Amino acid sequence: MFKIGRNDKCWCGCGKKYKQCHERSDEENLKEYVEKGYPIPDRHLILSPEQIQGIKESAKVSIAIMDALDKFIKEGVSTEAIDRLVYEMTEDAGGICADYKYEDFPKHCCTSINNVVCHGIPSEREILKNGDIVNVDITTILNGYYSDMSRMYMIGQVPDNAKKLVEVTKKCMLSGIDAIKPYRPVSDIGNVINDIADENGYGVVRALCGHGVGLKFHEDPVVNHYRTDRKTMIMVPGMVFTVEPMINEGTWDCKVSSEDGWTVTTADGSLSAQWEHTVLVTESGYEILTL
Repeated sequence: MFKIGRNDKCWCGCGKKYKQCHERSDEENLKEYVEKGYPIPDRHLILSPEQIQGIKESAKVSIAIMDALDKFIKEGVSTEAIDRLVYEMTEDAGGICADYKYEDFPKHCCTSINNVVCHGIPSEREILKNGDIVNVDITTILNGYYSDMSRMYMIGQVPDNAKKLVEVTKKCMLSGIDAIKPYRPVSDIGNVINDIADENGYGVVRALCGHGVGLKFHEDPVVNHYRTDRKTMIMVPGMVFTVEPMINEGTWDCKVSSEDGWTVTTADGSLSAQWEHTVLVTESGYEILTL
């Protein structure tokens, strides 16, 4: 039923064969979902304690960079300077910026200002101004392990509506994470996020999603942040993925720049915000690895 061989080592790291440890309890927890046709994760998505520790070490680098950006980002700073700091700190820690040259992306991180939903490209010409809101998104590879996170920054005196969007978007992320429970469908996350966005009259971006991460940059499961009745993959202990809602002040629709092929903006020109963490599913709930 669960896509682990009976004679493979158990995902929990005890060293026993799966059939001698969690096989029976997993079957009991998953039986109903299998019968209803929900996707069940493959073995490679269930990470070992050693692999999880590798991701945690990578996350320490990502967190340190974000903490440095908390002090660095201010009015008058170029997004190119942000990119340079991300690159230098990552290299000093022995890591690699996963963004750089990924499908020809030209920079080491993403910097998305105001109506840019995500994948903004850092530039010397792009200078942060009073009142801007900006998302910085970084992915660190350390010893082959990936950690992915982003934060919002408010520059100077930010209008009340922009401040509210940033705060509500963070609430969406944290509430979505709090919905993570083992042996539940991943759609629980998006359902909670969409409810909060609806309460505030915001749109939830549908064209982009969270994703599995850790051993690769992007893999299963797909983590939609909007409401759906579709049968989505079941979350099980040992899975690692991102929760990264993109919330628009206006409609949920967005568009990709025809000039650079990367920059995603809101279709109606409204403000957008995003927060992101890498999260581990545990036997009792979850652990945020980029906190």
